[in-house]
Amino acid sequence: MTITSLIENTSSVGLPVEHGLSLFIESDNGLKILFDMGQGGLFARNAAELGIELQKVDIAIISHGHYDHGGGLRTFLEVNEKAKVYIHGSAFEPHYSLRESDLKYIGLDSGLKGNSRLVFCGERTDIGTGILLFAGVKGNCISPPGNKLLFGPSEGRNDDFRHEQSLIIQEGNKIVLFAGCAHCGILNIMAKARQLTGLSPTHVFSGMHLAKSGLPHQQERQFICTLAERLMKTSDCNYYTMHCTGVPQYEMLKERMGNRINYMSCGESVEL
Repeated sequence: MTITSLIENTSSVGLPVEHGLSLFIESDNGLKILFDMGQGGLFARNAAELGIELQKVDIAIISHGHYDHGGGLRTFLEVNEKAKVYIHGSAFEPHYSLRESDLKYIGLDSGLKGNSRLVFCGERTDIGTGILLFAGVKGNCISPPGNKLLFGPSEGRNDDFRHEQSLIIQEGNKIVLFAGCAHCGILNIMAKARQLTGLSPTHVFSGMHLAKSGLPHQQERQFICTLAERLMKTSDCNYYTMHCTGVPQYEMLKERMGNRINYMSCGESVEL
């Protein structure tokens, strides 16, 4: 399996970037999956620059209903004429972020909700052999404190992230977990993955929503150190993080986790 980052907040290879996420996944049997689509059309331009043909994508997935993960949906539907797009049934509900004193709409383009190629998912969707989407993650084990700044579907209610879904791909002895921002908490998501498959992930690709936590520096550092210790308890699991984790926050994780965690920026590929 090869995973290539088409959109991420940073790039080590000179590609243009934006605040968002898009990963291109190609399995060993040739299945091509697009996981998230960034804010708009940049993921498609970067794919072309990298020689990736999006028209050949077999399956597309939107991890949750925020613009920086599903804003490129219209572009994808234009570029690719065949792939179904798997999205949670609550993803098109309104979502907001508190910026200074005002709420800003950060949801998806509701005008696309009626497109016939969308597949609306619930708590579990089996896409094919060894490919599973799941939502309905519960638990408060080290949930991101920055969630308190996010609201929806009503402006006055904190988001419960029922629209967030994660992907598991089982391939040989690899159990690979993909999460967009892990708003439900990466440890809670991993626990749900174990519950569904009976197996622990061998690899995790995920933003962890640690940037803009709102915590004082010392509290933030302690929070991240505790998270790192808990992540390390899943033996033989390697982590690749990106996007909303934040580079300074990743560096704190790296101090504790060493070669068990790496940052994946735009244009980079990982072969498992």
